[in-house]
Amino acid sequence: MSDLPQTMFAVLQTGDGYSGRFDGPAIEDAADYLEGAEVPVPTPGPGQVLIKVRVSSVNPSDLHFIKGEYGQPRLKGNPAGFEGCGDVVAAGEGAEGMMGQRVSFVVAQGCSGAWADYATTMAMNCIPLRPDVSDEDGAAQIVNPLTAMAMVDMARQAGESFIVSAATSQLGKLMISLGRDLGLKPIAIVRREEAVTALKEMGAAEVLVSTDPNMSEAFKTISRELKPRVFLDCVSDQMSEQIFAAMPNGARWVTYGKLTEELPKLTQMGQFIFMGKKIEGFWLTNWMRNTPPADQIRVVGEVQARFADGRWKTDVSTRLALRDVVSGLAEATKKTDGKVMITP
Repeated sequence: MSDLPQTMFAVLQTGDGYSGRFDGPAIEDAADYLEGAEVPVPTPGPGQVLIKVRVSSVNPSDLHFIKGEYGQPRLKGNPAGFEGCGDVVAAGEGAEGMMGQRVSFVVAQGCSGAWADYATTMAMNCIPLRPDVSDEDGAAQIVNPLTAMAMVDMARQAGESFIVSAATSQLGKLMISLGRDLGLKPIAIVRREEAVTALKEMGAAEVLVSTDPNMSEAFKTISRELKPRVFLDCVSDQMSEQIFAAMPNGARWVTYGKLTEELPKLTQMGQFIFMGKKIEGFWLTNWMRNTPPADQIRVVGEVQARFADGRWKTDVSTRLALRDVVSGLAEATKKTDGKVMITP
């Protein structure tokens, strides 16, 4: 690493461990959780690589994490950021084969995060990128796309229709279009009436607006017709529970996030006994641990092909310079029409 700089700029976590709270991903001031600093460039350990970051992305999981609400603890003074795209410029023992490659990556627990000039992660957490995949698509190539592929596959096994909440999110749009391509009938739930037309054009069979006072009754009618048995939900509020209660026998409420502070109450306990319903969680980390490598390679190949040929694209709402993250992140994340991208 003699030809690399000794120091780098990074956005560091100021909290440690878990906060004991769960307020959702919204932040009012990133300075409550982060600080910018010049720190030593990390050295990759065995099986790890050092990546010169081109672009990193901001996901709701990043915001939960910096607030101490995620499924793994913060490490005070460690750079934040789970996902990005960059070039492998150094490698630890056993990872030398990754040298020089442009990769999409997710940061392994305990490694140095992506909101920095350089990041480290395990080599197995890197995906070499095709030359026809852009850096911004590469920086959002793993968390959302692999989640979309895994969860829609789960839904496909249960029937021809499924439900997606927060359907205007980047992940929601990926799942809607993928469902369409597979011949399924996605049911989208959104907050704004103006999103309805675009989602129907994208492939949604039905679009429901959660703020519509008649939404619950409208969904009951749709549920009787399309019989969706999988609800892919990242909102997890009382409306989510009402939707679940109106779903048919054998329905599964799969939660993969929590965008609101509202804690839902279960109102139909008998459905678990007499209708065989289930509530479960999805975490991509577990999918990657438990899915055979051959299946992962197949899914990754399909994801890259979709971005390369234009079937999928990353909608970007804001581009932030790395040194502006602490001052600009809160305002940038208020936009809901695309992802925030960070460039060194």
